[in-house]
Amino acid sequence: MKPIASTALALVLGLALPLAAQPASPGAHFIENWDADGDGKVSLAEASEKRADLFTMFDQDEDDVLSSGEYDAFDETRAEDLANNAEAHGGMGKGKGAGQGVDLGDHVRSLDRGFADADGDGTVSRAEFEGISATWFAQRDRDGDGYITTADFGPRG
Repeated sequence: MKPIASTALALVLGLALPLAAQPASPGAHFIENWDADGDGKVSLAEASEKRADLFTMFDQDEDDVLSSGEYDAFDETRAEDLANNAEAHGGMGKGKGAGQGVDLGDHVRSLDRGFADADGDGTVSRAEFEGISATWFAQRDRDGDGYITTADFGPRG
């Protein structure tokens, strides 16, 4: 088995709470971690590649399936990141600070096991996880311009 490296945490940091990098710039942390070509926006191709990397980081036995235990580790890492970022950024998304009014519900639910487990067998295969990348991306691309930018974060109108 391979250890979960700090790279996994960096990927999850960008995935779990992308609006916590700087209080004045919701989404900056996500863009910083997911924008492979440095153009200030994340394309579907960049997001798909990063999601594939994330899957690889948590697939400890390298069998192309996130078992219940491996997904538990993913969930625990995301939960820890959410808690740390909320605390570090003055309650981001909790009605305080720059994230005031931000709805994280869809973002967090889209990472839930049930969302990714298309066949309902309790595990998430690489094909399932990567297969929902376009849906996941569309949920994040709130303005529908084909890219995720900082404009796609912040309070919902």
